[in-house]
Amino acid sequence: MLRKLPLLVGAALILTAGPALAHVGAGPVDTFSHGFMHPLSGIDHVLAMVAVGLFAANLGGAALWLVPSAFVGTMIFGGALGYYGWPLPMVEEAIGASVVVMGLAIAFGVRLPTIAAMALVGLFALFHGHAHGSEGMGLGVGFLPYAAGFVCTTALLHIAGIALGLSLDRLGNTPATILKRSAGTAGAIAGVSILAGWLVT
Repeated sequence: MLRKLPLLVGAALILTAGPALAHVGAGPVDTFSHGFMHPLSGIDHVLAMVAVGLFAANLGGAALWLVPSAFVGTMIFGGALGYYGWPLPMVEEAIGASVVVMGLAIAFGVRLPTIAAMALVGLFALFHGHAHGSEGMGLGVGFLPYAAGFVCTTALLHIAGIALGLSLDRLGNTPATILKRSAGTAGAIAGVSILAGWLVT
């Protein structure tokens, strides 16, 4: 049954995810609560953030906090670029690709040096931040509470991924490996679905 888990979860995610909407103009961007809830409204952001935490848990050691910190820090920088109108190419596609790549990294048990893992998640964080920073372009300081809420939820999703990884490790090596790789496979399949939805719209 465990070996069929990636297919079952992947199928469920494909049926429920659908094409994600473009981020800019996706809702109110003027309060902490709106910023806090917004990351939870898109399957792409939830999957990518939890995957970053799970990936960090797999690496262990200092990567446990350095990898998520690299994501959050670079996301803030990317958000500033978007807020001030600096363009980045293929932002939505890069966000979809982040779900696929992080899912595959977990599915295949990829173990990068900490600095390389930080660079990988930082690259994707740049695009995640840019997409949401663009939402606040021209809003002035009224955007700051929204941005703070968004950053808080992102960090909490990382923590959820870390907690998931550490909890699975308590099950023993074989069950933990099967379940982590199942989760990574399902996430990658969902990412492909998200990318396909953006490419056909």
